[in-house]
Amino acid sequence: MNTLFDKIWDAHVVTKLEDGPTQLYIDRLYCHEVTSPQAFEGLRKRGLDVFRPAQVCCMPDHNIPTLHQDKPIVDPVSKKQVDTLDKNAKDFGVQYFPIGNAKNGIIHVVGPEYGLSLPGMTMVCGDSHTSTHGAMGAVAFGIGTSEVEMVLATQCVFQTKPKTMRIRFEGKLKAGVLAKDMALYMISKMTTGGATGYFVEYAGEAVRALSMEGRMTLCNLSIEMGARGGLVAPDETTFAYVKGREFAPVGEAWDKAVAYWKTLKSDGDALFDKEILFDASEIEPMVTYGTNPGMGMGVSSSVPSIEEMEESGRASFAKSLDYMGFKSGEKLMGKPIDYVFLGSCTNGRIEDFRVFADFVKGKKKADGIVVWLVPGSWAVDRQIRQEGLDKVLNEAGFELRQPGCSACLAMNEDKVPAGKYAVSTSNRNFEGRQGPGARTILAGPLVAAAAAVTGKITDPRML
Repeated sequence: MNTLFDKIWDAHVVTKLEDGPTQLYIDRLYCHEVTSPQAFEGLRKRGLDVFRPAQVCCMPDHNIPTLHQDKPIVDPVSKKQVDTLDKNAKDFGVQYFPIGNAKNGIIHVVGPEYGLSLPGMTMVCGDSHTSTHGAMGAVAFGIGTSEVEMVLATQCVFQTKPKTMRIRFEGKLKAGVLAKDMALYMISKMTTGGATGYFVEYAGEAVRALSMEGRMTLCNLSIEMGARGGLVAPDETTFAYVKGREFAPVGEAWDKAVAYWKTLKSDGDALFDKEILFDASEIEPMVTYGTNPGMGMGVSSSVPSIEEMEESGRASFAKSLDYMGFKSGEKLMGKPIDYVFLGSCTNGRIEDFRVFADFVKGKKKADGIVVWLVPGSWAVDRQIRQEGLDKVLNEAGFELRQPGCSACLAMNEDKVPAGKYAVSTSNRNFEGRQGPGARTILAGPLVAAAAAVTGKITDPRML
């Protein structure tokens, strides 16, 4: 009668405090430059070493530039953060993929692609989008900096066990609809607080049909509806993805691991605290019209009216539309845009670049549009070149940048100017997220590709 989440969680419980939190063992801690400095400094002040350095992996991603990575970082704040991580990783002897390293990239892209993230694991990072790794069939969630220090020192963390929710996508997706559209549709229905306090298992025909990249996109966005994390039961798709990756088990260890991974599924009579069902066939390519990921709609739909909102949310709804320069009842199709961003831990994987390149093949980049194509890792960059996607992109007038978080958030040089519109495949469209005054329209790689060649918000199915 156990859910998949319960099975993994219970297998990692060290102690349970009476009327208090659970001490949970952590298999993998990921650290980047933004949320780890104070944690390492805390160890220094207490004279502590990292308890299990082999289970820690560090890399810079948020602050690194996506051009000229062979030169010193220009921005002094970014440089200090990256240099501090460099020193901390070396001082404490943890696994480290620095800027310029062949394994560097966005930490939530690199972990799965090297087999550092595996089914059945517990994984944490001082970053909310750690939920991405749940696609492997793992319990992965973001933690605060003080908790990062706790895991560095003990390989454990205190957590209150969340409730469980299962979200099923039954039926088949229509042509031109991707995992990002599933996620934005889901959040528009659930709202940004609809899964608060829950850990979500994604299931159903449409989820099983997703590639691992698609599952990572779906799990990545769990946090945007308030969930603690999201996961998908491992299956043959998972095992095929993991097999042969650098840090994955081999030989007898592989056979033993797969035998265990096959047990990682919710029992047929498992009880969830909440169950949600969506019809996958109803989803169309999605865009956001406001300043949180829950303000989403089908690309052919119209912006809702204020009368459709609950009274308590009308003031923030009006403020959001004012910031975006949109009006209730209007369609966004045909709206001119200024920037397109393909990348981030949500859509910076090889599959996303295949989708984008396949769409723009034989077409040309729209005049006057700035397009940032940023691989999620150097491994993705290498695969893009091996498959000749870079040539397709170049012929269409696009250029690849170097890996990093880039324009997902305004912590590096890739900032969208005030008042400009960006169609972005990232995960958040908050005010100023992509730069002070920037206006972000979240979408999937196909909608982004259509915008890049037309210069406006376009339904990719019409091309």
